[in-house]
Amino acid sequence: MKRIALALILALGPAIAQAGEYDVLEYDIFRSVDPLAQRDEWGLLHQGRGVNATDFAPRYHWRWEYYFKAPEQLIVQPAYVGSMQTALRQRGYYCGPIDGVFTPAVADAIARLQKNYSMRVTGTLTDPVRRALRLP
Repeated sequence: MKRIALALILALGPAIAQAGEYDVLEYDIFRSVDPLAQRDEWGLLHQGRGVNATDFAPRYHWRWEYYFKAPEQLIVQPAYVGSMQTALRQRGYYCGPIDGVFTPAVADAIARLQKNYSMRVTGTLTDPVRRALRLP
């Protein structure tokens, strides 16, 4: 019995070692290098259909760096406002252009989101709004 088990281990060892090499999740094509990419509640990516001008705007390299920024600092960054506009558009709150500018239309969309989520309606970017949009 020991010889059979040893033979199986020796025979299946290289096949098991190569299995991780072909794992689909190991490829970087399924991992975003964009820290502002839309994610669901499990952290999985949801890519948009098109490319916006704000997709090429400068941004931080890691998602966690956005958590340390105040909302006042984030609404002046075109990349962050553009991803916020995209998230608002995907949820049906915003219909304007995705240009990375915090306009009154964006504030109105945030106010409608706050009303639907039973938040205090201010029309400004707050931490609960960031969580509702799944943005860092």
